[in-house]
Amino acid sequence: MEYLILLAFWSVPVLLGYVFGRAAEARHYRSIHAREKELVQLPATSLKGLVRGGQVERSELVTGSVVISIDYFKKAASALRSLVGGPVKSYETLLDRAKREAILRLKESCPGADEVINLRLETMPLAGQQRNQITSVEVLAYGTAIYYAKA
Repeated sequence: MEYLILLAFWSVPVLLGYVFGRAAEARHYRSIHAREKELVQLPATSLKGLVRGGQVERSELVTGSVVISIDYFKKAASALRSLVGGPVKSYETLLDRAKREAILRLKESCPGADEVINLRLETMPLAGQQRNQITSVEVLAYGTAIYYAKA
């Protein structure tokens, strides 16, 4: 009987974390898809040279950053995975969302730019109180916004 109470005590938050975490993740992905469609005309590449070419009027450093926290389900899944080893697949969507959100914020920070070159991403896991326990991930996107002279 005590084991059932302990199992329920542990499984109810994990189940709730799964349901609400999936809903929040799906909502965030819908937002990302909509904003990516709006900003598709602004290319952002890791190339060091100009993509479109032309007379450059000005350039500036632009950044976008985001910190995304994991939900209770991902935390429990990573704890179980750490016991048996191997990659933590539940973190892949976390990193994907963080990288895409940072790039979107970078693009939104330079309205009127014609392109962003030399795009770089810096990723940093943020640990909780325990050293091996990742609670969130931070992504910093930075690059050079290029503004062409208008003829």
